[in-house]
Amino acid sequence: MRAPGGPLAALAAAVLQPGFVGVTPPPWVCRWLGEGLGSVVLFARNVVDHAQVAALTAALRAERPDVIVAIDEEAGDVTRIESRRGSSRPGNFALGAVDDPDLTERVARDLGADLASLGVTLDYAPDADVNSNPANPVIGVRAFGADPALVARHTAAWVRGLQAGGVAACAKHFPGHGDTRVDSHHDLPLITGDRDRLDSVELAPFRAAVAAGAQAVMTGHLLVPALDPELPATLSARILGGLLRDELGFSGVVVTDAVEMRAVADRYGFAGAAVRALAAGADAICIGGERAGEEDARELRDAIVAAVVSGELPEERLAEAAKRVGQLAEWTVAARSGGPARRGLPADASEVGLAAARRALRVTAAPGGAAALPLAAPAYVVEFEPPRNIAIGAETPWGVGAPLAEMLPGTATRRYAEDDVPVDPTAGADGRPVVLVVRDLHRHPWMRSAVTRALAARPDAVVVELGVPELVTGAVHVATHGATRAAGRAAAELLAG
Repeated sequence: MRAPGGPLAALAAAVLQPGFVGVTPPPWVCRWLGEGLGSVVLFARNVVDHAQVAALTAALRAERPDVIVAIDEEAGDVTRIESRRGSSRPGNFALGAVDDPDLTERVARDLGADLASLGVTLDYAPDADVNSNPANPVIGVRAFGADPALVARHTAAWVRGLQAGGVAACAKHFPGHGDTRVDSHHDLPLITGDRDRLDSVELAPFRAAVAAGAQAVMTGHLLVPALDPELPATLSARILGGLLRDELGFSGVVVTDAVEMRAVADRYGFAGAAVRALAAGADAICIGGERAGEEDARELRDAIVAAVVSGELPEERLAEAAKRVGQLAEWTVAARSGGPARRGLPADASEVGLAAARRALRVTAAPGGAAALPLAAPAYVVEFEPPRNIAIGAETPWGVGAPLAEMLPGTATRRYAEDDVPVDPTAGADGRPVVLVVRDLHRHPWMRSAVTRALAARPDAVVVELGVPELVTGAVHVATHGATRAAGRAAAELLAG
């Protein structure tokens, strides 16, 4: 057996994309970068502000100049770089609602330039899923929409824009996570469509991403019997090799979704899933959302080495994966040197992002309802808080009450979860205008019941939907198509006039 620190261990380290804890690189990450580690991934826990992130990535690059620094920044409800204040850009669903691919490209280029200025070189975005199932608990507003052609043209625009900004794009979650009621963080989703349906719906945006030159594609932990009746996509040579490589012609880096997610880890083990993914054709193993210590990275590295030694994983396959990661690293170095110049650190807000969020607003009014806008006085805002989507940071703020209070001083806000919502949520309004703020009203029976009671007490209330506006209710309904900071501000501007 070869020594743990030898060439094989360096190859194994090259294909890992681990996370870590802390706002500076821990000693083990610095050491590993000198021993072959090719990538790291940043999470919200690694972000304080722009200056700190720039210093962190500079420290990483001092250890290895071509290190790939990845982040899961969708610039929507799922944000890491602005996790403490909410994204200053609208997410995919809002951009799809506007349906101006040029705008989508500008927003993505703006984001790419910001990330590049901070030293980030790979973004796990765009989300290329077609949200064809309104009950989907994990995609929703992360998708551009439910129409495959719309999602395809905006996926391509997002890829072009982000990469023009100097950051590699990673379309996800291949072959498509939109038509499911299960969150792969918790269990293995089943995609039941036949091959014709997959070709016309799920795969259309990925074809567009490949054609647009996406440098990476992220696998979904999804069981798709029409493609492989036994193995989830992340572990399926039929899906990663036969479909993505051979049929779609993708030649970039295939990145797994996090291998500690229960959809694969519960069935194949943490290390077992990583080895199987590489054998199936994945090139980079994403870890560290939940398992972010050196011992976790070492477990995977050693398992990969052992799999090569035992013959379970051909060394040629591992070398091929490491070569593709190296080619992506070369692309990122070239993009950093040849990308758009941007002085200093990013601004605290994105002008193009706020403009896009304003364009995404949609108002539906019953006869006479439009007279409720703008609000005539400081408001009483009731925000209904659904269970958290695990892809969205618990620390990420959302809502309309806070920005509205800045514009209409005296505005009061109450936020209720399912267990604490009162019989009459508007009881404290005392004659003030009432604003009811919901997220995915159609998916939560308790929220629908509470809104029904609130509208019975105050039929003049304005309903603001920050999620998918599948259910439109109230005399005046405002859809923002997302719960970002930009969306909340745009809605508050509309309410305040």
